[in-house]
Amino acid sequence: MNLKDKVIIVTGGANGIGAALCRRFAQEQPRGLVIADREIDKAQAVATELNALAVETNVADEADIVQLVKAANDAYGPIDLFVSNAGIGGAPGGIEVPNAAWQQIWEINTMAHVYAARAVVPQMLERGSGYLVNTASAAGLLSQIGAAGYAVTKHAAVAFAEWLSITYGERGIKVSCLCPQGVSTRMLESSESGGIAEFLRDTAVTPEYVADCVVQAIAEEKFLILPHAVVTDYMQRKATDYDRWLRGMRKLQAQVNA
Repeated sequence: MNLKDKVIIVTGGANGIGAALCRRFAQEQPRGLVIADREIDKAQAVATELNALAVETNVADEADIVQLVKAANDAYGPIDLFVSNAGIGGAPGGIEVPNAAWQQIWEINTMAHVYAARAVVPQMLERGSGYLVNTASAAGLLSQIGAAGYAVTKHAAVAFAEWLSITYGERGIKVSCLCPQGVSTRMLESSESGGIAEFLRDTAVTPEYVADCVVQAIAEEKFLILPHAVVTDYMQRKATDYDRWLRGMRKLQAQVNA
């Protein structure tokens, strides 16, 4: 897809990857750019910079997503690209994490993608064209040490993006799934020191680099977006010998515990 003269929505667009995506998309001269975020003051600052529209949005609330799409349609017309980018790290831990924390990360990291698709796929099918980009994580392809909720919801996000591509790919709707490792954002910087966070910081890329990768992938209509090329190697090792990969992950867990 060529982004010139297209109408684009980005959720989680006030900070980090989302803000970098908005700035990078603006370089492609879209017809309309909509920046959605709960932090409306920061979203408005980015929107003012880019001559875009800011809409206060809680992606865990389907009604907010519906209203976001309506606001974009009213301002610019049919949506060409919806980037479902907002996400959270959630509470660290595993089976002991309270149900409320599991529900929160599930709604934001997984159901927000479902809500976005429900809101825009019908109009895209009617036109016979459209593009969805869902931000997941390398944790959705591999796993996440010390954070079961993050690992599970990002796996689900990847699975849903796959399903969308399989179901609608022959009907004009393209899908990409963004799966980075560490990115130098507020989420990573605020993580506790030590353990897996230190590894992610050491190999982190910039949000601007991720945004460049996304624009290139959209131009090529490529499903999997991997800003960290090494993730491909990890996936191949996992697929070739699952038990060996699990043993390696258990060693990494032991190192983090130590």
